[in-house]
Amino acid sequence: MKRIAICLTVALTLAACKEDVTDAITPTEMTDEALGHYCQMFVADHPGPKAQVHLKGHTAPLWFSQVSDAVAYVHDPEREAEITGIFVSDMSRAQSWAIPGEGNWIPAEAAHLVIESRQPGGMGVPEAIPFGNTEDALAFVADNGGNVVAWTDVPDAYVRPDFSDPQDHAMQKGLK
Repeated sequence: MKRIAICLTVALTLAACKEDVTDAITPTEMTDEALGHYCQMFVADHPGPKAQVHLKGHTAPLWFSQVSDAVAYVHDPEREAEITGIFVSDMSRAQSWAIPGEGNWIPAEAAHLVIESRQPGGMGVPEAIPFGNTEDALAFVADNGGNVVAWTDVPDAYVRPDFSDPQDHAMQKGLK
């Protein structure tokens, strides 16, 4: 009887491990039909890095024409759905700014993000530019200014400016 209990415990443990692997969220390859969550425009029509946010109970991710838009979505206090995964373009592996790639995704929490640089995002406003390795992020900062931060360290004010502050309004319009 003891042997049966041990075998049953091992089988249940292995089944639980298999379920965890099956439920792992993986990035979706971007297609020409992917529409930006906020702008409802084709994501591929805009240069620069992109983001995808996976939600519990949804089969398709939300697409974002800019990584900073995905950061804003995550910071949104009115967001109701549980986030199960966030992936961003790895600009370390991008062909160019104009062609960031359709399948070179990295988990957002693994990215080195450059913020406050002179390079606007695909929608012409400040961007959080993700790199898969620190050296590429630092080289980008040397050429374009900015600071390297982790996904969780992007300031809320960077993606949700206070338009009553003239400096934030100028930054959002790309005038800073």
